[in-house]
Amino acid sequence: MGNEHELSPRSGIRSEGSDKLMSDTTVESGEPMQIPEVSEPAATDPVWLFGYGSLIWRPDFPYQKKELALVDGWERKFWQGSHDHRGVPEAPGRVVTLLPATGQQCAGMAFQISSKDAVEIFQALDYREKNGYERHTAPCWLIEQKRTVECIFYIATESNVAFLGPAPLSEIAQQINASVGPSGSNREYLLQLASALRTLNLTDEHVFSLEQEVLKLTPEL
Repeated sequence: MGNEHELSPRSGIRSEGSDKLMSDTTVESGEPMQIPEVSEPAATDPVWLFGYGSLIWRPDFPYQKKELALVDGWERKFWQGSHDHRGVPEAPGRVVTLLPATGQQCAGMAFQISSKDAVEIFQALDYREKNGYERHTAPCWLIEQKRTVECIFYIATESNVAFLGPAPLSEIAQQINASVGPSGSNREYLLQLASALRTLNLTDEHVFSLEQEVLKLTPEL
């Protein structure tokens, strides 16, 4: 990754070696950066996948490169139920989805996938994200390359049957702390995501607040 992560405070990118949030060229105004339009890709161009949850720390597919990236107009929330990974049907866990949010920006990891591997990879991801998620495409700002590409990412909208929506932070934390599914504990998912974001010098108030609530319930050993 590059040494300069110059994005707005809302993007949650920290400068390396500093705890101070950096902004883009509009430092004085503090406004989120404007993501340029993306050019039309050719059929043989690599495909870009944006990960904002478990894909950040556990991509289980081959990729050509990865780098920090930003999508504009979305925010990450623990509002999607998990009946098949971090919970069970009778006691679902909570995992992240992206929701439209004017003026907000979500930082995550973009993966460049070879066009020849894309069909097989997305078939596997469709199965992995089968519990309410669907593919979505939007412009994605590659921070190191300083350019915009069209990215595919998976979102769980409010209309899917597993959507849980908002709740008091303490209630969400209690649900996460208690839920376990075939892929492991929901608590582990939250703590892994918070750790991955912190390692990348990213910040997310929702994720970090939930992390603190869960640690109050059961401190790490």
